[in-house]
Amino acid sequence: MIATVSTVKDTLANVQRFVRGNLAGGVDHMVVLLDAPAPEVEAWLADQEHVTHVVADEAWWGDRPADLNDRQRISANLVKAVLTVVPGVDWLFHVDADEICQIDRAAIDAVPASYDAVRLAPLEAVSRPQWDASPTWFKRLLDEPDLQLLEVLGVIGKPANGHYFHGHVEGKTATRPRLDRWLTIHRTVDEQREEVPHFTAPGLNVLHYESYSGEDFVRKWSAMLAAGPQISLRPVRERTKAAVQALVGKPLTPELRERYLMRIFEATTQDDFDTLRELGLLVEVDPDRGTHVPQPLESRDQLAAALAGLAGQPKDLFGVCKPAGPVGEALSRLGAGDGKKTWWRKNGRS
Repeated sequence: MIATVSTVKDTLANVQRFVRGNLAGGVDHMVVLLDAPAPEVEAWLADQEHVTHVVADEAWWGDRPADLNDRQRISANLVKAVLTVVPGVDWLFHVDADEICQIDRAAIDAVPASYDAVRLAPLEAVSRPQWDASPTWFKRLLDEPDLQLLEVLGVIGKPANGHYFHGHVEGKTATRPRLDRWLTIHRTVDEQREEVPHFTAPGLNVLHYESYSGEDFVRKWSAMLAAGPQISLRPVRERTKAAVQALVGKPLTPELRERYLMRIFEATTQDDFDTLRELGLLVEVDPDRGTHVPQPLESRDQLAAALAGLAGQPKDLFGVCKPAGPVGEALSRLGAGDGKKTWWRKNGRS
């Protein structure tokens, strides 16, 4: 049983693509934490058999972290913790709303018991001014000769995958939900790799829709501009960051701001699609053609009850590198109150 956890704030159409793509690509169950109330999205998610969703608003958080990255990490760790006592899930991936897993089930089923982590290699959607439909061409990580070729051709500024990809190059990691390995599953991807061997194999990939079109670039950066001038990016994207931040204080109309964002996209993000395809450096993938039939999570009601039981409770104990003891105590208190037995005992976990 493969599950994912995600913090999501997007349109209904994008959420539907995200959910359907992941379920067709090899995922069995998805835990979606909505970063803000969205009645239309909530209603659709509630009807999905293979999705458990939570509206992670102020009431659910209690003390809601201001930074999105903090909310994402804490939420992912919280779900990992819950799945150590709610049975049924073998692997849990933390994926973003612009990512779709492509998992060869035979490959992941063959992971030796000695591995506690699996890595999906990234495939990044080619950035074009526009796509007639959803992107189907993706960039893969390249070796040194191909990177040097692209640098000489002027396609990238430096011969490094960090300059070739606009988003992350690390891929995505899944861990086995085990409380005895809490200090491992609680850490960031880079910290995990220092301590735990990650299983990799062909057929284990994640599609990343990072600024795949001019329209998506404008939408994403407009949302960031609306949220404030503090924008967090990888160091290699500092040029883009500086240009976008320079727009924050400009007295521009929305139309002018969008026009200049498009110019920034063309200068910093748009890929040379024809060259990459002619050189055979792209991978063609259509997630709409996924054939995986997700298996039902028998403990779905238990999972929903556990997440509801944590509503309003302090969640800082689920932060990165926090000790396992307080986490175990919080899990043991789920469902307590009104003289009832604890959630743990009610579900045979005592």
